[in-house]
Amino acid sequence: MGEQINIEELLLNGTPAQIEAMIRFIHPADVLDVLHEHEDLAREILQKLPDEMIGAIIDEEEAEDKYELLRGFTRTHQKTILDEMSSDEITDMIGSMDDEEGKDVFNILDKEDQEDVKQLLSYDPDSAGGIMTTEFIGIYDNKTVLKTLEYLKSECQDVEMATYIYVISRNMELRGVVSLRDLVFTAFDTRIATITNHNVISIDVDMDQEEVANTFDKYGFVMMPVVDKENKILGVITIDDILEVIKEEASEDIHHMAGLAKEERVDGTIGDSIKSRLPWLIINLLTALLASTVIDLFQSTISQVVALSAVMTIVSGMGGNAGTQSLTIIVRGLSLGELTKENARKVLMKELVVGLVNGLVIAVFVSILALYYEFNIMFGLIAGIAMILNMIMANFSGYLVPVVLEKMNVDPALASGVFVTTVTDVLGFLFFLGLASMFMQYLV
Repeated sequence: MGEQINIEELLLNGTPAQIEAMIRFIHPADVLDVLHEHEDLAREILQKLPDEMIGAIIDEEEAEDKYELLRGFTRTHQKTILDEMSSDEITDMIGSMDDEEGKDVFNILDKEDQEDVKQLLSYDPDSAGGIMTTEFIGIYDNKTVLKTLEYLKSECQDVEMATYIYVISRNMELRGVVSLRDLVFTAFDTRIATITNHNVISIDVDMDQEEVANTFDKYGFVMMPVVDKENKILGVITIDDILEVIKEEASEDIHHMAGLAKEERVDGTIGDSIKSRLPWLIINLLTALLASTVIDLFQSTISQVVALSAVMTIVSGMGGNAGTQSLTIIVRGLSLGELTKENARKVLMKELVVGLVNGLVIAVFVSILALYYEFNIMFGLIAGIAMILNMIMANFSGYLVPVVLEKMNVDPALASGVFVTTVTDVLGFLFFLGLASMFMQYLV
């Protein structure tokens, strides 16, 4: 093709014949962008497209919006479109619908697709089984390269990805893998057994999707087989599935660390946002009451040296920032499997040393700032010491809290922030006001 296709112009004003001639050069994600920009014309545009492209577009749409694209077609047309979609995408769509609509779509599927979808729905949505597709290429090792290529050409055109071909036994046991590259560059009369790699790295069907993503990251594959306890291949996971997992897990961690439900969306309803945020705000209120109780214990101290009230917020605030830094690194390390039993002690010591060094540097600035409020060497010294102690405890809690929550099977990203902030606020006030009370005679 000599020139860039104006996709929007083609879809809006092109004839069915023009669209049919050019559509194979267009990515479905680009078509979806046009549909989103021209929602009032979406039905009209979709009617011009071949079923294969419509199925690919629905694949690209968010799970909760897939059915909106499908429902505009007749029941017969819906069936032909669903035939073009992968089993995992159909499962995601049905899983996001209410029971009645989901059942209606399920009944449209042919018997084979129903079995595949029923199998996928039986797995935890956040497991390898929940994100795999059951469409893959499986061959026996007694075939020749020529016979395999002929089989691929005639039977496997609808497979989502053909990068790897899996060698299986008659009862579906995974025996090995052959790359498409090896197949293409090998003599036609060579038996598959000759070029099979028997050292197959596979994924257990019950593996958590986050661990699956880590496995893909470790090995750099674009596709991996999913097996059961008996090493029978059940399906495959492709790199586009993993990109979705990474996006989902990252969004979930960000939401959790801000005290939000993972389901909340920027275009969600007011009720959903309130339901997501209010519980954690109430929890934060309770922890804030704990910090205020500590302050109340030292009211007589503050009344004698009013400048304490100005500096104590700096001590607690800087501790909170340091704790959040440490917490973010540790939660990420737990998520990626970088923090292990073998390096746990080393990581803890590193965090404590970082807390000490940062505390010493920040303490110098805080001491100087404290002297601005109350020109008293002891006042500045107390502020500096409190800052050092709180920075150390901030890093210690930033390490300890998520590790303990992980041991308790609680998502560290969900609850760690509240506890770490509470620790740094309470201890920051306690260290600073406690030291001030102990050395009050030098402050007044």
